[in-house]
Amino acid sequence: MEAIFTHLLNGFALALTENNLLAALAGAVMGMFVGALPGIGSVMGVALLLPLTFKMDPTTAIIMLAALYYSTMYAGSFTAILINIPGDPPAVMTTMDGYQLTLRGKAGKALAVSNWSSFVAGFIGVVILTFMGPLLANVGLAFGPAEMASVILLAIMAIAWLLGDQPRKGLLSTCTGILLATVGLDLAVAMPRFSFGVNELLSGIDFIPLVIGLLGVNEIITMALNKSGYQMKTTERLSLRSNYLNWQEIKQIFRPTIVSSFMGTFVGCIPGAGTTTASFLAYIFEKRTGKNKDNMGKGALEGVAAPEAANNAAAAGAFAPLLSLGIPSSGTAAILLGGLMMWGITPGPLLFTDHPDLAWGLIASMYTGNVVCMIIAALSIPLMVHALRIPPAILTPIIIVICIVSAYAVNNSLFDIWVMIAIGIVGYFFNRYKYPVAPFLMAFILTPRLETSLRQAFDISNGNAMIFIEKPISLAFLAAIFLFFVVPPCFKFGKTCLIKTDM
Repeated sequence: MEAIFTHLLNGFALALTENNLLAALAGAVMGMFVGALPGIGSVMGVALLLPLTFKMDPTTAIIMLAALYYSTMYAGSFTAILINIPGDPPAVMTTMDGYQLTLRGKAGKALAVSNWSSFVAGFIGVVILTFMGPLLANVGLAFGPAEMASVILLAIMAIAWLLGDQPRKGLLSTCTGILLATVGLDLAVAMPRFSFGVNELLSGIDFIPLVIGLLGVNEIITMALNKSGYQMKTTERLSLRSNYLNWQEIKQIFRPTIVSSFMGTFVGCIPGAGTTTASFLAYIFEKRTGKNKDNMGKGALEGVAAPEAANNAAAAGAFAPLLSLGIPSSGTAAILLGGLMMWGITPGPLLFTDHPDLAWGLIASMYTGNVVCMIIAALSIPLMVHALRIPPAILTPIIIVICIVSAYAVNNSLFDIWVMIAIGIVGYFFNRYKYPVAPFLMAFILTPRLETSLRQAFDISNGNAMIFIEKPISLAFLAAIFLFFVVPPCFKFGKTCLIKTDM
């Protein structure tokens, strides 16, 4: 323990040098812009910045890239809360309650909850990384293809069943998401699926046009048909007071923030899980166990705190297997791994021995970078709330342009714009007939991971499905699916049959 504190102090001495502080600040500022713009995200942001860091000192470069990574987790919630368009996939669940708070004139409060829960979660995640990183990395490796398939299936089933007033509609929404996720070329057998002869569909449907259409274009269509504008009434003063939470609100979000932070850190250590899975699982858990679970999806502060805490903690947790074992747990971590190797540094068990300055300097910079991100986000809240007071005649066209540019920028293709519009029309009918969109999005995001894990599990077992039963962790998740989502409906059906028989 004493050795850890000594190394951490040495890391702070390195992280607080002028060059490294400026690198962390620059990375955080760029990450705020990258995270807030739909269609870019942390993976593309880090990939674009990486070539510019080749001639920098490796420690300074990795500090800048890491700052950009976790600052995108902060900023992804900005557009999710204000205009119902998540800046990146982990912010999808934030739209559920964040946008509802905006509609009620509490955009600043929602942004404040997002900011403070992200800060607390980031701090908890880095503390856990500091003292338990190698242990968590080894635990994460226990999740093989069978375990990943089971946990993803549990997540999909849970959100389909729990979100919305009618489970049947949730399941139908989930099936629609799964169907669209399978569009494209099946890489295992090189056969097209549901492409209908359209070459642009061979690569599948991209997430960004889909999510912008389902959430953003859908909202624009609704406002156009209702002859309303993209303007929210807000009574909040444009000052730093918007950042403050009263004691009652702090107590309200304390439990979901802490629980989701630990959950997110653990999920972040699992290769292939990532920040998106962490935010979904945290929201599901809060929806199932929270004191205010009945208001989840209707503008509950817990609905903002839980997913934001989870995805920020998961971003910190992703560094545990990367630094300790040299195994990336996400796409962004894989790019960081490539950068380290190009600098002649091989992450793994010997990293903390051969390159202690880089390892501990990076960890220390995550403490300081977390503070920098919190300050930047807090100072931005009044400005972002002020944007909601722009007249609808000006703001609505701006939102439309952002939607079109974001969809086009993914592949520089007009086809993606047509996909966005088509999905927007589908989203409008989803809202009109009260079908929840969250199960649709979650199924779309997680289905490729589920399919890959299933294929890998069957390849390992030579086609024997017993691998899902023989693995204890996988069996535990399958048992949870059976107990929570199979037994209750069967029991209810049996009870209904008995009542009819007695009559």
